[in-house]
Amino acid sequence: MKGATVTRADLCEAVHEEVGLTRQDCSEMVERVLELMALALERGEQVKLSGFGVFQVRAKRARMGRNPKTGEPAAIEPRRVIGFRASQVMKARVDAALSAGKAG
Repeated sequence: MKGATVTRADLCEAVHEEVGLTRQDCSEMVERVLELMALALERGEQVKLSGFGVFQVRAKRARMGRNPKTGEPAAIEPRRVIGFRASQVMKARVDAALSAGKAG
Protein backbone atom coordinates (compact mmCIF):
# COMPACT_ATOMS: atom_id res chain seq x y z
CA MET A 1 0.00 0.00 0.00
CA LYS A 2 1.35 3.36 -1.00
CA GLY A 3 0.62 6.97 -0.19
CA ALA A 4 -0.83 8.67 2.85
CA THR A 5 -4.32 7.26 2.31
CA VAL A 6 -5.36 3.61 2.06
CA THR A 7 -8.02 3.22 -0.63
CA ARG A 8 -10.37 0.40 -1.55
CA ALA A 9 -8.06 -0.40 -4.45
CA ASP A 10 -5.13 -0.68 -2.02
CA LEU A 11 -7.12 -3.07 0.18
CA CYS A 12 -8.13 -5.16 -2.84
CA GLU A 13 -4.53 -5.35 -4.03
CA ALA A 14 -3.30 -6.38 -0.57
CA VAL A 15 -5.92 -9.14 -0.37
CA HIS A 16 -4.98 -10.28 -3.90
CA GLU A 17 -1.28 -10.51 -2.98
CA GLU A 18 -1.92 -12.25 0.35
CA VAL A 19 -4.66 -14.70 -0.65
CA GLY A 20 -4.03 -15.18 -4.34
CA LEU A 21 -7.63 -14.83 -5.53
CA THR A 22 -8.35 -12.91 -8.71
CA ARG A 23 -8.43 -9.13 -8.45
CA GLN A 24 -12.14 -9.22 -9.30
CA ASP A 25 -12.88 -11.69 -6.47
CA CYS A 26 -10.80 -9.62 -4.04
CA SER A 27 -12.61 -6.45 -5.06
CA GLU A 28 -15.99 -8.11 -4.51
CA MET A 29 -14.84 -9.44 -1.13
CA VAL A 30 -13.65 -6.04 0.10
CA GLU A 31 -16.85 -4.37 -1.17
CA ARG A 32 -18.99 -6.98 0.60
CA VAL A 33 -17.17 -6.54 3.91
CA LEU A 34 -17.58 -2.75 3.73
CA GLU A 35 -21.25 -3.15 2.79
CA LEU A 36 -21.89 -5.45 5.77
CA MET A 37 -20.21 -2.96 8.08
CA ALA A 38 -22.31 -0.10 6.67
CA LEU A 39 -25.54 -2.08 7.04
CA ALA A 40 -24.75 -2.91 10.67
CA LEU A 41 -24.06 0.76 11.43
CA GLU A 42 -27.30 1.79 9.68
CA ARG A 43 -29.15 -0.55 12.06
CA GLY A 44 -27.45 1.13 15.00
CA GLU A 45 -25.24 -1.86 15.78
CA GLN A 46 -21.58 -1.57 16.67
CA VAL A 47 -18.91 -3.14 14.46
CA LYS A 48 -16.06 -4.63 16.49
CA LEU A 49 -12.88 -5.75 14.77
CA SER A 50 -10.71 -7.51 17.34
CA GLY A 51 -7.25 -6.03 17.56
CA PHE A 52 -8.33 -3.00 15.50
CA GLY A 53 -11.20 -1.16 17.14
CA VAL A 54 -14.93 -0.50 17.38
CA PHE A 55 -17.16 1.59 15.11
CA GLN A 56 -20.38 2.64 16.79
CA VAL A 57 -23.32 4.96 16.20
CA ARG A 58 -23.97 7.62 18.80
CA ALA A 59 -26.98 9.89 19.12
CA LYS A 60 -26.28 13.59 19.50
CA ARG A 61 -29.04 15.69 21.00
CA ALA A 62 -30.35 18.97 19.61
CA ARG A 63 -28.43 22.02 20.76
CA MET A 64 -27.80 25.65 20.03
CA GLY A 65 -24.70 26.54 18.06
CA ARG A 66 -23.43 29.55 16.15
CA ASN A 67 -23.01 30.30 12.47
CA PRO A 68 -19.21 30.66 12.16
CA LYS A 69 -19.48 33.38 9.47
CA THR A 70 -22.05 35.63 11.11
CA GLY A 71 -21.90 34.62 14.75
CA GLU A 72 -25.69 34.30 14.76
CA PRO A 73 -27.22 31.59 16.99
CA ALA A 74 -28.36 28.54 15.02
CA ALA A 75 -30.28 25.44 16.07
CA ILE A 76 -28.45 22.17 15.45
CA GLU A 77 -30.82 19.25 14.87
CA PRO A 78 -30.41 15.94 16.68
CA ARG A 79 -28.42 13.47 14.62
CA ARG A 80 -26.57 10.20 14.68
CA VAL A 81 -22.82 10.13 14.17
CA ILE A 82 -20.32 7.33 13.72
CA GLY A 83 -17.46 7.13 16.17
CA PHE A 84 -14.36 4.96 16.17
CA ARG A 85 -12.44 3.81 19.22
CA ALA A 86 -9.13 2.09 18.56
CA SER A 87 -8.34 -1.09 20.49
CA GLN A 88 -5.48 -1.19 22.98
CA VAL A 89 -3.60 -3.44 20.55
CA MET A 90 -3.91 -0.88 17.73
CA LYS A 91 -2.97 1.99 20.03
CA ALA A 92 0.15 0.11 21.09
CA ARG A 93 1.10 -0.65 17.47
CA VAL A 94 0.71 2.97 16.40
CA ASP A 95 2.63 4.20 19.43
CA ALA A 96 5.44 1.72 18.78
CA ALA A 97 5.61 2.73 15.10
CA LEU A 98 5.75 6.42 16.00
CA SER A 99 8.40 5.81 18.65
CA ALA A 100 10.52 3.79 16.21
CA GLY A 101 10.20 6.55 13.60
CA LYS A 102 11.42 9.22 16.02
CA ALA A 103 14.35 7.11 17.19
CA GLY A 104 15.52 6.26 13.68
